[in-house]
Amino acid sequence: MLKDLFRPKQKYVTIRQREEDSGVTPGTPAEQLEKKELPDGLWIKCNQCNQMIYHKDLEKSLKVCPKCQYHFRIGAWERIGYLVDPGTFKELFANICSCDPLEFPDYQVKLNKFKKATGLNEGVVTGTAQIEGIPLALGVMDFGFVGGSMGSAIGERLVRLFEYAYQEDLPVVTFAASGGARMQEGILSLMQMATTCQAINRLAEKAILFISVLTDPTTGGVFASFASQGDINIAEPGALIGFAGARVIQQTTHQTLPPGFQRSEFLLEHGIIDLIVNRKELRSTLARLLRFHQRRKREIS
Repeated sequence: MLKDLFRPKQKYVTIRQREEDSGVTPGTPAEQLEKKELPDGLWIKCNQCNQMIYHKDLEKSLKVCPKCQYHFRIGAWERIGYLVDPGTFKELFANICSCDPLEFPDYQVKLNKFKKATGLNEGVVTGTAQIEGIPLALGVMDFGFVGGSMGSAIGERLVRLFEYAYQEDLPVVTFAASGGARMQEGILSLMQMATTCQAINRLAEKAILFISVLTDPTTGGVFASFASQGDINIAEPGALIGFAGARVIQQTTHQTLPPGFQRSEFLLEHGIIDLIVNRKELRSTLARLLRFHQRRKREIS
């Protein structure tokens, strides 16, 4: 019947124990066998290779598919937990939040929705931390908060982070994850492209290292501003990186784009980024770069 075709999806997966494991006499009727229910979400399907991965195994691998190395998107606090020395992260500028300067329809409703869903009050977490004992200033964007779009609050948090690093002589590491500028704030959003770049330029005055890590996706105004301005630009494997979307570029240029266009591997080949680093090796790679710069700076001074 038609109603059977549109039955709601079960929340739990029901499995039947094998007779030899259940302790019952072989041949016992099926309806008498013990059944177990497994909550939905224990197994996650890889978006790239379709491999089914047990959720605890995926967490152990830092949300990287063990078969094809596909990098799942992760939140800001989850990334900070993977990256920094335990107990060293101290959040800064958490009181800076988005307002609604243009009184854009339903903007506050949308912000409240994402605050509840992510547990964040803005799309970037900023602060200080240590990686293998090396102090740094750290800014981590979260794509789950309004698509990681950069509004005035995100820009202000990052600018203040760069200024704090300038004053305290700390290297800076940022993680970008964004769909671009936040249209609900109009020109106040677009202005953050210039303000963040100006703040980065000041770091060069004191030879302060800025490492930019681009994750999937890093696009639009975020890529066209601070995310591409690192002294060293690192990307995770397979990350979508670029300014305009591939379809827009193709329609504008009337040319067929090459395979893998705007993926991190393509950008590395064409000199846009410096390194591609697997998430499982990112902590040690950053520590090595920070330590090298720290040593070189002492030698020069």
